[in-house]
Amino acid sequence: MSRATTESLTATGGGRVGDSPQRPDGNLKVRGEFAYSSDLWHEDMLWGATLRSPHPHARIRGLDVGPALAVPGVYAVLTHSDVPGENLYGLEHPDQPVLAGDVVRYQGEPVAIVAADHPETARRAAARVRVDYEVLEPVTDAETALRADAPVLHPTNPDGNLVRHVRIRHGDPAPAADVVVSGEYTVGMQDQAFLGPESGLAVPAEDGGVDLYVATQWLHADQRQVARALGLPAERVRLHLAGVGGAFGAREDLSMQVHACMLALRTGKPVKIVYGREESFFGHVHRHPAVLRYEHGATRDGDLVYVRAEMILDGGAYASTTAAVTGNAATLGAGPYRVPNVHVDCYGVYTNNPPCGAMRGFGAVQACFAYESQMDKLAAALGMSEVDVRVRNAVEQGSVMPTGQVVDSAAPVAELLALVRDRPMPPAPSAPYDLRELPGGVSNTTHGEGVVRGVGYGVGVKNVGFSEGFDDYSTARVRLEVVGGEPVASVHTAAAEVGQGLVTLKAQIARTELGVERVVILPPDTSVGSAGSSSASRQSYVTGGAVRAACEEVRAAVLARAGAGAGLAGGKVVSAGGDVLADLVEVLGGEPVERTVEWRHRPTEALDPSTGKGFAHVQYAFAAHRAVVDVDVELGLVRVVELACAQDVGRAMNPDAVLGQIQGGSAQGLGLAVMEEIQVVDGVVRNPSFTDYLIPTVLDMPTMPIDVLEYADPHAPYGLRGVGEPPTLSSTPAIVAAIRAATGRALTRAPVRPEHIVG
Repeated sequence: MSRATTESLTATGGGRVGDSPQRPDGNLKVRGEFAYSSDLWHEDMLWGATLRSPHPHARIRGLDVGPALAVPGVYAVLTHSDVPGENLYGLEHPDQPVLAGDVVRYQGEPVAIVAADHPETARRAAARVRVDYEVLEPVTDAETALRADAPVLHPTNPDGNLVRHVRIRHGDPAPAADVVVSGEYTVGMQDQAFLGPESGLAVPAEDGGVDLYVATQWLHADQRQVARALGLPAERVRLHLAGVGGAFGAREDLSMQVHACMLALRTGKPVKIVYGREESFFGHVHRHPAVLRYEHGATRDGDLVYVRAEMILDGGAYASTTAAVTGNAATLGAGPYRVPNVHVDCYGVYTNNPPCGAMRGFGAVQACFAYESQMDKLAAALGMSEVDVRVRNAVEQGSVMPTGQVVDSAAPVAELLALVRDRPMPPAPSAPYDLRELPGGVSNTTHGEGVVRGVGYGVGVKNVGFSEGFDDYSTARVRLEVVGGEPVASVHTAAAEVGQGLVTLKAQIARTELGVERVVILPPDTSVGSAGSSSASRQSYVTGGAVRAACEEVRAAVLARAGAGAGLAGGKVVSAGGDVLADLVEVLGGEPVERTVEWRHRPTEALDPSTGKGFAHVQYAFAAHRAVVDVDVELGLVRVVELACAQDVGRAMNPDAVLGQIQGGSAQGLGLAVMEEIQVVDGVVRNPSFTDYLIPTVLDMPTMPIDVLEYADPHAPYGLRGVGEPPTLSSTPAIVAAIRAATGRALTRAPVRPEHIVG
């Protein structure tokens, strides 16, 4: 097996909570030596390939695998009838077939899988499977799908094509306001665009089970679904985290996991599956496209009176996390503002478009684009500045959200806005021009003529952790022992390192709590209890909390064994005053101390289905952006010149990693603002490649001055606050607002295209 799946990562160098130690995986990744899941290798392994439907909606009238089996080098060709357990899976609701049997509901749905001795052989054989399709009319418009006369895509769903409807009813149902603004906004389908495509290796085991080495975000959720599909007990489906090349939500759902395991168990050989880039676009969920209709009412002085909103989220062919995304969009749909009266209806809908699910920001992104566009429109109607109207209505600690939940920790929204507003403006380009500093860059489309500068603002609110009563917890096993004459701590969790730096953070916490230098982070797998998903900005909070709690129990046991002392530091047992009382090596001797802890944050509760009331979220996080753009108003080209951000992180556990998360989240928000969209026409994806699906590169990223505030959350470990998602929210509306300011165009859709500017 590859190094990334079999070796631990040892972190040394003294980094504790609040430091920025070197990442143990950093040099390997920079040098191209890190083993990702696509690098996995096993002696005598086979290669898997998938046959996918070319149609977004069709009935399968017949399948003939004979031509594929006749290809030399093919070991197995499997269809829905070969699924040994249940042919349905799903992260929240099992509605998606492992392999389609009677009907396909989206272009790219898996129909058959092949194992062969070479990847090209497997692909050629898959292409020879004969499928008799009766093509059906696809339902591709989410609002049409909600109509009573629309074809029902899941006949067993009692609500037709509705996945979930969330209502928020807060305050007066019929308030009056002096100034009213309304608008309809559209957000396109964004892809997570991770660089490492879906891949993994399944190895059959002697007990009739299987070991799966895979890049994922949630090992135990995968294990549960894979075991169900294979008809095996969970303990015989062992998952191990392989090197992950990015995730951003797209690896929460299954892709090739069950397929690789089925082929391995059928052939008795290890089977590796690696998607190509085009297949990856069909192999994972995307951000929900949305239509959002808003109405804001305010007094003449600028105080918000009410917000009314209708949001329709296109969930695509299967449920995935649409129900939870709908909940987030609805509960956060009024934004980080004090609003006495809120009336929101949010719908998640089945269509024959590609399935949509988790992506960084998880429903709050779509809502933020709409409510921030509305706040700009309200400012114009009131004759106020965009920042002043936001500051006047900004939530603060003690404010009541539309769900009735009180914000019971810091909410420095006004301060964040003031910080980005008061930053010096970047200089405007001047002759002689450097083409790299102009819209269009070195394409030489302009030398300054037709270029107009614009400035825009955005602020957003994001929940941290799983919400609405979900049992959100993490498990950590910590062991302290003597190795090579020095005390060594080992930390074992199932939390997925997806590039966010969790490996480093776990080591920082262990050093802080146990006072040792050498910390070993064991590879994540399902032999330890669940850590939940690496999503929802939750791992630092929940797995960090679990590691801290386990370390505290280990420390207490060591101090009890020593018979004295108040803490551990520098490999010693020390008094409250810091005096050395004993050597940790001598106290431990040959008897390690190990503790396993299952740690939970404070509970949340389900929303009232009629009113949307309830303590839905464990924590709120806030970020603000100011965007400065230059726009060639004649060609519709945009250059983001600067993207200033201010964010409250509670406690900067690793300051360098915090900055990286803010920069990365802002980059994805920039992509949504000006370039990233999966083009789907009549259910067919038109741009499944990095040639035609554009993502920001280093040449597109602007200067990013960042202010990090640290207002500790008293309910969270170390006072920390989730960091990764909030900057994705506010960056998009800030950039679009800046383009509006430069062009005078309404720009109600993200991403903004050239034809929206000059059309």
